Amino acid sequence: MSRSRSLLRGRGRHDSGKVGMVELFFDLVFVFAVTQLSHSLLAHLTAGGALQVLLLMVAVWWVWIFTSWITNWLDPETLPIRLGLFVLMVAGLLLSSSIPQAFGERGLLFAGAYVFMQVGRTAYSLWAVRGEPLNMTRNFQRILAWLMFSGVFWLAGGLLEGPQRLACWGLALAIEVLSPSLYFWVPGLGRSTLDDWNVEGNHMAERCGLFVIIALGESLLVTGATFAELASSTEGALAFLVAVLGSIAMWWVYFDSGAERAHHRIAHASDPGRQARIAYTYLHLLIVAGIIVSAVADELVLVHPRQASQAAVLVIIGGPWLFLLGCALFKWVMNERPLPPLSHLAGLAALLLLLPGAWNQWFSALALGSLTTLVMLLVAAWETLALRERAAQAEQ
Repeated sequence: MSRSRSLLRGRGRHDSGKVGMVELFFDLVFVFAVTQLSHSLLAHLTAGGALQVLLLMVAVWWVWIFTSWITNWLDPETLPIRLGLFVLMVAGLLLSSSIPQAFGERGLLFAGAYVFMQVGRTAYSLWAVRGEPLNMTRNFQRILAWLMFSGVFWLAGGLLEGPQRLACWGLALAIEVLSPSLYFWVPGLGRSTLDDWNVEGNHMAERCGLFVIIALGESLLVTGATFAELASSTEGALAFLVAVLGSIAMWWVYFDSGAERAHHRIAHASDPGRQARIAYTYLHLLIVAGIIVSAVADELVLVHPRQASQAAVLVIIGGPWLFLLGCALFKWVMNERPLPPLSHLAGLAALLLLLPGAWNQWFSALALGSLTTLVMLLVAAWETLALRERAAQAEQ
């Protein structure tokens, strides 16, 4: 394919890593998906319900992050790729709308929309790179083979019910989640290499940061909408303040320094594909999951500030814990530290120390939510002060 007709994203220009408006428009579908996930978890706050929502959450993230890889390689400002994103948006809306009943009457709709997005997008990308170097074509062929294999189990699960559907979809998702770590090895086609995944680091970092913003925005939306429907009370006002401060603390922990330093590192890395796979494809799932679970916790605290069931305790502590774990591992990988940040490890330990007392009903939901938010604020302050002190010492 001649360069004038190439659909690949340009490299080396000052704006080559810029996220386009069409990509932001595409992301609006996933604002809806995140809202559906948090509402589904709130409505099914049991072990079985949490397992189902976890599977759906990973699936939503997986289809989004795979699309982000595609728009990292292909230029969404070209007409064919832009039209492809619009088609994916329609399928994404069907996928998102089916989430509450994905393990009910809309299972086949969810599976069909998911397989269409994964398989259809990859097949379309294979067409888009015709005439490009052979290694790129082979990369998409391998990815397509894995997604078609997993798609069989997605569709089969959509036709089944109950535990059989969960088992089929769990197997399908395991196949997809495992595939990048195996470099999409396919008999006869071999496996991809990190050189085949030569991503534009600026774009990948910005895309994942924007998804974190989507999740945080949904958390604030839930908080505001829930608070607006409550009768005026001191407890309600305190719960609202605690929820907002918790979201601010999460933003601070992720964006104050960690995201920017990781952005700089992947943008100047000799092996951006490796970092994109580990830090952004896998570890960001923990970060996003923590924010979504925290949004559910905020709503529980707002609506039921005086009591905390055991399920509520797990959600109120589990959300910040997942988020901190993801951030700790992300910063560890992207900065090649001997250990994850000490502030994050201390925060994870402090949250776990709250669990026994909360489990035995020592705290109300509001008190427990306040304590977890306090932990998050302390982690943010600790890391900020430590980094400022380290920068001051380096200047001396």
